[in-house]
Amino acid sequence: MAYATAAALSCWESGRLRNARVLALAPARSRYRIAFNAVAPVIVLSWLVLLLPAAVSLARSATLPTLDGLRLPLAGLVLCVAHAVLGFAVGCWVPRVIATPIVAVADWITVAFTRAVLPYWPRHVSGQFGSVGYGEVPDLVTAAVPVLLAGGVAVGLLVLWLPFGPRTVRAVVAAALAVTGVLGAYRTASGWSATPPLTGGNVAMACAGQAPRMCVPEFDARGLPQVQRETAKALAVLREAGATEARPALITDSYADGRLHRPSTDTEWRMILAGSVGSGDATYRIVIRSLHFRCEQVPARDAHAAWLWAAVKTDQEDAYRERREQEGRDPLATELEKQVRTEVDKVLAQPAAEQSRWIGRMLDSCQAKTS
Repeated sequence: MAYATAAALSCWESGRLRNARVLALAPARSRYRIAFNAVAPVIVLSWLVLLLPAAVSLARSATLPTLDGLRLPLAGLVLCVAHAVLGFAVGCWVPRVIATPIVAVADWITVAFTRAVLPYWPRHVSGQFGSVGYGEVPDLVTAAVPVLLAGGVAVGLLVLWLPFGPRTVRAVVAAALAVTGVLGAYRTASGWSATPPLTGGNVAMACAGQAPRMCVPEFDARGLPQVQRETAKALAVLREAGATEARPALITDSYADGRLHRPSTDTEWRMILAGSVGSGDATYRIVIRSLHFRCEQVPARDAHAAWLWAAVKTDQEDAYRERREQEGRDPLATELEKQVRTEVDKVLAQPAAEQSRWIGRMLDSCQAKTS
């Protein structure tokens, strides 16, 4: 909308100057100065279209923008100027009554519909920046590519409009600038996937404890020390019972990574903990993560039995029940729950050595494959 506003209204303003033959008068001022005076209000309006909604949102949430957060808006401001130059150039040659609505619709469609086409590079060079996830910051090249394309064409038009020098030379230079910008943007973005280059983890994190050290975003850090102590105790209990050998040195919330899914390692676990620290089921999630089934397909009864046993051993039975309620209960699930509860109660009454052998069998169990 901001780009279409800039292009259409600049087209109208240049048509107004053309009809009044202002540019054909004896030059008392530079034609660039005249054009700037006419287009400046249009650019300011397009900037308001771009910035006002974001400014209102930031004010309502009492949030100050960061330098990283200003990267895309600044690119958008430059693109508004480039689109204004393109619209002004059209208005110099085509009657404004005809050109203005066509430019408005064509500009909007050209940018907006790039999200619905393949390959992906048109959306990246169009200036329609996609959604930005939590903790994500687009790389500078992501913001620079659309500026390179639209800016190269705009600068070429400005060179073509110079009031001196041979027209042929100006046309060649202008074409070279435009082609360089277009090809440079295309060559840069042609290999990108649907997600442009970006970085993740740009979040203020709060950490607590050791062995494992737990880190979550600051907004979710209330109660983190207690959760870390419960987690360390739960993992120790499971190791003593022979249910796991996991000894992660760090457990961090992968929610802050955005779409950059960094893999976990034996010593560093990355898992979604957003909201679970405050709700009280973070330890249960880590307990489930520590149980390593040897097969991809595990019988539902064995899996739930292992989870319930581990939850009871680590004082996370309430979290297990809440999880089961969230999954929903049908008659089959209710019957399964009764069977699981009966088996786990029998196992918990046995000596520790028998419980260790039992959980080992559960983790080794596999679902028989049928053809």
